[in-house]
Amino acid sequence: MTRRDKTNYYLDIAETVIERGTCLRRNFGAIIVKNDQIVSTGYVGAPRGRKNCCDLGYCTRAKLNVPRGERYELCRSVHAEMNAIIHASRAEMLGATLYLVGKEFDTGEYVNNACPCSMCTRLIINAGITTVIVRDDRDHYRVFDVSEEWIDKDESLLGLSNY
Repeated sequence: MTRRDKTNYYLDIAETVIERGTCLRRNFGAIIVKNDQIVSTGYVGAPRGRKNCCDLGYCTRAKLNVPRGERYELCRSVHAEMNAIIHASRAEMLGATLYLVGKEFDTGEYVNNACPCSMCTRLIINAGITTVIVRDDRDHYRVFDVSEEWIDKDESLLGLSNY
């Protein structure tokens, strides 16, 4: 029997979380892991009590042709990373790893060059998460050292975003 490596094992779990997503554009699944224990999970969906895009039958950002990585204030959803962070205590997240997988709604393909948005990176930094691992395809992923990539290299000082 061949065992899946631990990183892809956790990414596989994050990928199953996507099934709960309600976005008509792209869905993400996130899990936070510390000391080999899942602390929290999160998926893309509207705030509690509000209708999801899949219930409304449209995505406002898609309707307005808003490019990826822009105008998130128009989005109805809370991002997967945000939901995972909201559902965990900071003590549980200090030194933890966040695993993130995104898939396009229309095709089911992995999101090309996926990365947490600028708002999510700020939440990740403040949560005390030290590593983010993002899936590129079934077996490949990128590893982000939060301090090195998002604190030391502060894209907001240059007016840039992570996308």
